Amino acid sequence: MEHIDKSNIPSHIAVIMDGNGRWAKKKGAVRLFGHRNAVNAVRDVTEGCAEIGVEYLTLYAFSTENWSRPKDEVTGLMELLVSTIRKELKTLTKNNVKLHTIGDTDSLPKKCKRELLEAIERTRENSGLNLILAISYSGRWEITQAMKKISSEVEKGNLKTEDIDENTIKNNLMTADFPDPELMIRTSGEMRISNYLLWQSAYTELYFTETLWPDFNKEELAKAILSYQRRERRFGKISEQLKSDA
Repeated sequence: MEHIDKSNIPSHIAVIMDGNGRWAKKKGAVRLFGHRNAVNAVRDVTEGCAEIGVEYLTLYAFSTENWSRPKDEVTGLMELLVSTIRKELKTLTKNNVKLHTIGDTDSLPKKCKRELLEAIERTRENSGLNLILAISYSGRWEITQAMKKISSEVEKGNLKTEDIDENTIKNNLMTADFPDPELMIRTSGEMRISNYLLWQSAYTELYFTETLWPDFNKEELAKAILSYQRRERRFGKISEQLKSDA
């Protein structure tokens, strides 16, 4: 991590943690074995982001589409989520990490939801890295929920249709309190964003790596950030405009 330019750190990194099942298969084990070992990567990346000054880290932990996976795997994932949150809570507090969640938490098993909300409450006063878990989440679901809230305000007469703009939509998303991610990392070699932060990633830099998620660590995180730092972020402008604005 020593080669990273500390003056050009993305304030918000989003991660699609992919490849747990394939990692387990390579080792001749069941898919859940991969998910269990993925916890080490979560811990390492969270720690690495906190060390270099990343302010927000969003992890795609469980999508709305993941509910269609085999029942045993879903049950195992939910149990793993509960045990991990309980086990890591002291570490989160010690490292001043503030936990958040985005997604349909009402769809979670009661025990899982209770542990998650308790952890969020117990880290509420922390002022370091904001760790955002996207659980039972998808970008299309989030945008649909935002449209419903906006439509309701129009029906009530609290909002005029002609006054709806990008800020209206942004302020009704679950990420309203967070900046858009500047860097999105996807592991395992897949090259798509899989219904993740669709609105928020309009100008996000994408980084794809062949590394399977359980093998992802601080060194791999550094590679992603160094790739980000070599890029020119133009936001629709041309290079000359950016130089004149500087």
